[in-house]
Amino acid sequence: MNYNLLMEEEIKKVKDDAKTLLLHACCAPCSSSVIETLGNIFKITILYYNPNITEEVEYKKRLDEIHKFIKKIKTKYEINILDGRYNPNEFFDISKGLENEKERGKRCYKCYSLRLEETAKIAKEKNFDYFTTTLSLSPYKNSNWINEIGKELNDKYNTKFLYSDFKKKNGYKRSIELSRKFNLYRQDYCGCIYSKRDSKKE
Repeated sequence: MNYNLLMEEEIKKVKDDAKTLLLHACCAPCSSSVIETLGNIFKITILYYNPNITEEVEYKKRLDEIHKFIKKIKTKYEINILDGRYNPNEFFDISKGLENEKERGKRCYKCYSLRLEETAKIAKEKNFDYFTTTLSLSPYKNSNWINEIGKELNDKYNTKFLYSDFKKKNGYKRSIELSRKFNLYRQDYCGCIYSKRDSKKE
C-alpha cells in the first residue's frame, strides 16, 4: 500500500478547505518536515503524548524543542500544541513481557497503538477533522503497522485518520536538514529505556 499516495489524494480533496488536524508528535526533528509539508494545508494542533519516554528530563527536553521549533517555522496557519499527560507507567503496562524485544518488534507495535489511540480519542472528543502521527517519518518505524493501527482507530472512534508515510520523497532527509537549520536537539533512541539500552549496545 502506498500510504504517501493516499495522503496526497486526501490532501487534494481538502487543499482549499483548511481542515483541522490533530498531529501526534514524538519530537521536534520528526515534526519538522511533516509540519513543513502540512502546515500550509491543515490547521494543525500538535499532541505531545509520549509515555514511552522513560526519563522525565528527556521528556521535557523534547517537548521544549517542539515549542522552540513552532515559534520559528513559518506556516500559513498558526500551529497549536496540546501537552498530553506524562505517565511512563502507561508504557510499562503495555510492554510487560516484551522487555527483551528488539526495536521494531511487538513492543513497538503496542507503543504505536498506545499513542495513536490517545490521539484518536482526543481527535474525536475535540472534533478534529483528521488525526495522524509523525512516527512514519522515521526509517526505524514500521509504517505499515502505523497506518493499519490508524485505520482500525478510524473505524473504532469514527474519526478520520490521515494515512501517511512521511519518510517518502526525502521526508526523513529533509527533517535532518531542518534540524540543522533550526539547531534542533536530535536523539539516537526513541525514548524508552529499552531502546536506550539497545542503542548503547550498538
